[in-house]
Amino acid sequence: MRESCVAVVGATGAVGEEMLRVLERRAFPVRELRLFASSRSVGKRVDFKGEAITLRALESGAFRAVDFALFSAGAERSRAFAPQAVAEGATVIDNSSAFRMDPDVPLVVPEVNAAALEKHAGLIANPNCSTIQMVLALRPVRDLFGIRRVVVATYQSVSGAGRRAMAELEAATRARLEGRAEPREVHPRGIAFEVVPHIDVFVGAGETREELKMRNETRRILADPSIDVVATCVRVPVFRSHSEAVVVETRDRVDLPALQEAMRAQPGLLLRDSDETYPLAREAAGRDEVVVGRLRVDPDDPRTLAMWVVADNLLKGAALNAVQIAEALCAAPTLP
Repeated sequence: MRESCVAVVGATGAVGEEMLRVLERRAFPVRELRLFASSRSVGKRVDFKGEAITLRALESGAFRAVDFALFSAGAERSRAFAPQAVAEGATVIDNSSAFRMDPDVPLVVPEVNAAALEKHAGLIANPNCSTIQMVLALRPVRDLFGIRRVVVATYQSVSGAGRRAMAELEAATRARLEGRAEPREVHPRGIAFEVVPHIDVFVGAGETREELKMRNETRRILADPSIDVVATCVRVPVFRSHSEAVVVETRDRVDLPALQEAMRAQPGLLLRDSDETYPLAREAAGRDEVVVGRLRVDPDDPRTLAMWVVADNLLKGAALNAVQIAEALCAAPTLP
């Protein structure tokens, strides 16, 4: 891969910090690294490969000579600064929801639809964390049997809501154990020892924006608008890694041995096909792979498949997927 100048916007957030670790761990060929953060962090230093990098403020000209700009600072800042980065010559890989449904912006999981990168015009969207792990598990199903309908219940860790949410879970757990009132700034209904079927805002018909994202993004990534997706997105008192119970109605009868073989061959996917080795959130934390377990065919319907899908939402669900997109672009001379 060619050496690149890389910018990380939101470098002090949970995903931004993970991006830096992934860049270093995977030996991404960084010639120069520019780190951007909020005004309260500007001037502080962050270590990268043994070098202290000073955090900068976003301003005109900040992205000149930048090859890849990895954004993880929220949709508002992405809308404000991603077009500037593209205009100044950078290829933006954005982790927010700002551009995911823009038909001119590819929405990419490299192991699933890397070919979509050929159509990018300087801006690429990273999908929602819960969508990424699900579509990676769905790809072999779609390729072998087709997909009619997906019903998914997610069990999403608090790290999906950021560093403050993680701190609140710890403080709330201690408070509940000690008989004190728990803090409820991030989670108004409470999160310690609770499961909350409410992520993001309600957008109508009883559906949350997180659930809408899963439906629309799944259709885009799998390039099939006919797939029905019904999601119930739940926040659980887990620090890291999202889990999903996924039921898939297929177009053709499921051949389970063939599917197991395809899943074992799927890059980025790890199949735990023994009954006793199903993945847990804490075991997936820190892993690059999406892990699938409890894979089974409905005994009453050979066109219905169930599985349990677990992945580190800060890694494959965010930082790693973004870096993999940059790697694909960097390694392919035919891509812009």
